[in-house]
Amino acid sequence: MRERLSPEAAGLPSVGTRRTPGLRRQEVAQLAAVSIDWYIRLEQGRVGTPGASVLDALSEALRLSDAERAHLHLIARGAQPPARRTVQPPASLLAILDGMPSLPAYLSDFRLDVLARNTAAAALFGPDFGPGVNVARLTLLDPGIRATQLDWERVARETVGNLRRNLARHPDDPRLRQVIDGLRSESEEFATWWDDHTVQDRSHGSKRIRHPEFGDLTVCYDNLTSPDGADHGITVLTPADEASAAVLRAVLTDHANRLGGTRLRPVAG
Repeated sequence: MRERLSPEAAGLPSVGTRRTPGLRRQEVAQLAAVSIDWYIRLEQGRVGTPGASVLDALSEALRLSDAERAHLHLIARGAQPPARRTVQPPASLLAILDGMPSLPAYLSDFRLDVLARNTAAAALFGPDFGPGVNVARLTLLDPGIRATQLDWERVARETVGNLRRNLARHPDDPRLRQVIDGLRSESEEFATWWDDHTVQDRSHGSKRIRHPEFGDLTVCYDNLTSPDGADHGITVLTPADEASAAVLRAVLTDHANRLGGTRLRPVAG
């Protein structure tokens, strides 16, 4: 399976001469957020019975079909893979995002995967913030985000506690397990805080953000939970004081000017 997938197809740069086609073991390990030593032992059959979440991470890394994913689970742990639960965010939540042009807001699920965001969120956090981004990984692993979060340690610890809370509610979700396992292997802070078993409901609070061009602002964040049972939530940021409101207006005005006055709608994942 490694040999049939090129680095370019997997979203990786092709570096150096390759003796055989396809991905190297280290590249698969990187994509699946596991250690290279563990992955080598897996290929050699020396790791015991892997967990379902790790097998799903490997399935995604190797771009396996549904039939191939099921086969991998059967030969690796003797059981069918957990059912994938794909729930599209309700159109009403996307309409709420679109109706708040002056307040940064984004829609995420219990895995902290971003499903949609409005233009104000793109203005404040950058154009790369949107579907495909995981808030926990961004907070714990991105040096740029860490530099802009003036209350980084508190926010990061709240994020860890929130993931532990969500794991108790969704213990069999493979994607959530993948996020947590990846962070435990890639972030020493996450591993330390995860082991202290702190549980937090990060639904309201405040934090300070340093914008590289317009300075510091303090925002309140509120998580508005969807009543659809899918554990979707809209996180809305509001300025905590007039000085912060002025900074946010400057950020939004500059973003609008760069877009030439074009208003972007939220992008659903």
